[in-house]
Amino acid sequence: MGHREDLLEGAKRCLLEKGFVRTTARDIVKESGTNLGSIGYHYGSKDALLAEAYIALIEPMGTEFEGSRPAVDAAEGDLERFRQVWEHIIGSVPEMRPIWMMTLEVITQGERLAGIRELLIAAQKEGTAGMAALFTGIEESVLPDDLVETEGRFYTTLLNGLMVQWLFDPASATTAEQLTEGLRRVMDRAAENG
Repeated sequence: MGHREDLLEGAKRCLLEKGFVRTTARDIVKESGTNLGSIGYHYGSKDALLAEAYIALIEPMGTEFEGSRPAVDAAEGDLERFRQVWEHIIGSVPEMRPIWMMTLEVITQGERLAGIRELLIAAQKEGTAGMAALFTGIEESVLPDDLVETEGRFYTTLLNGLMVQWLFDPASATTAEQLTEGLRRVMDRAAENG
């Protein structure tokens, strides 16, 4: 590996161990076996390197979630797809816990992580589109923008809230079945009052 790749791998390890706020440029250099000047040369800044490392860490989450796309018969309906996808996502929480903790750090420490925050905001639309594709079964490349901006945002909002619950207290966090039953009841009530 070259210095660029060494820095990225070192930054990923530092993020998993220390998070954004506590990781220093010296930590990354020590972990990667490089030098301070190489951060600026290859990435421009420590923040840009950390943002790229974070994105590299969360990319497998998208792949993991996409690999969970259930094969649901049309007769089973979208609620069964909804339940199956959430069941798989929730099942991945223990393995992905350090990454979700970093995500919460970005959310809660956004003012201190302004450079990182801006880079991640720019990448957020891609994640929203991925969530819409996962739940609808429509290929991401052909998703209409309005679907991403409505359903994609809906699923992303649910995901973020659910992850907070699972990080705070897994024993009392909402299950896939509870989430699905809640949605079914909301839909039934809307149809009754429609």
